[in-house]
Amino acid sequence: MKNDIAELQERLAFQEDAIVKLSDHIALQDKELIEAKRHINLLREKLFDLVEEVDLLSPQNRNERPPHY
Repeated sequence: MKNDIAELQERLAFQEDAIVKLSDHIALQDKELIEAKRHINLLREKLFDLVEEVDLLSPQNRNERPPHY
């Protein structure tokens, strides 16, 4: 009986440790995901700015067909 209790306590301690490690890992991944989303939004803004800049530099050329048509 004492062995059974000791074994259950050992399993419980192992599971608690595993839960803490998994929780920490999930928290880290959450931070990384938030940072990645922020970075993607910054890149999207830069891309839109570049597209606007290109449109301003040559707005008439956007609707022209290329010479090979």
